[in-house]
Amino acid sequence: MKAARWHGAKDIRVEEIEEPTPGAGEVKLKVAWTGICGSDLHEYLAGPIFVPVGEDHPLSRDQAPITMGHEYCGEITELGEGVEGLQVGDRVAIEPIYACDTCDACREGLYNLCEKLGFMGLSGGHAGFAAYSVVPARMAHKIPDGLSLEQGALVEPSAVALHAVRISQLKAGDKAAVFGAGPIGLLVVEALRIAGASEIHVVEPSETRRARALELGATSVIDPTVEDPVAAIQSATQGGVHVAYEVTGVPQVLSQTIDATRHEGQALIVSIWESEAGFQPNTVVLKERQIKGTIAYRNVYPAVMELMRQGWFSADRLVTKRISLDEIVTEGFEALVAEKSQVKILVKAPD
Repeated sequence: MKAARWHGAKDIRVEEIEEPTPGAGEVKLKVAWTGICGSDLHEYLAGPIFVPVGEDHPLSRDQAPITMGHEYCGEITELGEGVEGLQVGDRVAIEPIYACDTCDACREGLYNLCEKLGFMGLSGGHAGFAAYSVVPARMAHKIPDGLSLEQGALVEPSAVALHAVRISQLKAGDKAAVFGAGPIGLLVVEALRIAGASEIHVVEPSETRRARALELGATSVIDPTVEDPVAAIQSATQGGVHVAYEVTGVPQVLSQTIDATRHEGQALIVSIWESEAGFQPNTVVLKERQIKGTIAYRNVYPAVMELMRQGWFSADRLVTKRISLDEIVTEGFEALVAEKSQVKILVKAPD
């Protein structure tokens, strides 16, 4: 079968590999749609970041070259021995987290903070940029009737956004800022609306993405190439927002995110970073601000799909391009680098 495999930075190849077979406790699915994530783009441009090279990942027991793709869904075609609660024909969204279940974080139920954390499609495994995938049954969540398979491919990134807002200190009626209106930033805007933010100020250089942010409910949008985003947010909110979300991974934006908050405000870092970033600690100390990070999600897939059923996180408003697996490099990764108007690109699995 065809699969898109990471061999190195700027080296993703669509090649023929053996079709996987489910083992005990696993399910096999015919992949439908898979989204290209910002983390995938980081691996393409500057990897390895999560991709294990030269040594197997401790949980996936895999190493480069690996099949990529972790934002995906499909239909179950085969059950491994001992699988319960799922049936052939079920449509499922995949929660692609590898966790050990034995470290302190896992024992506390914080499996996204596992000390051996990995992701199907980034840390190995039979992932989504392929015709078929095999995953542990616990990764497969049934998609409710009424939700399309395109929506199924958006469950994973929507879970990132919902989890980020859930673990932040934002309360209903608070003011928020979002730095970056890529796919996750736009989903954070929607999650903030769900959470009851009274104002949402979005900082984004792309005109197309700024327009999309307004469509999704942003109070205002700011072009950081034209005006000082910190000054604009401080002025619009009479002193700063309660929580600012950093969703760019651009080093100079970190200090802006912090400075856009009010006294006792919080800067929540959502991005995965390719390099270090700095800030002046006194900007935190003198205002008793908080800096918090977030990775992935935990225990939110059912909530995300219910919110989707209610009309939130709509594929119609977020997907800007649909391509075939054979086009994944030129029309996928390279398009995301060159065309900042792109938001979410979905890849259709080969037959």
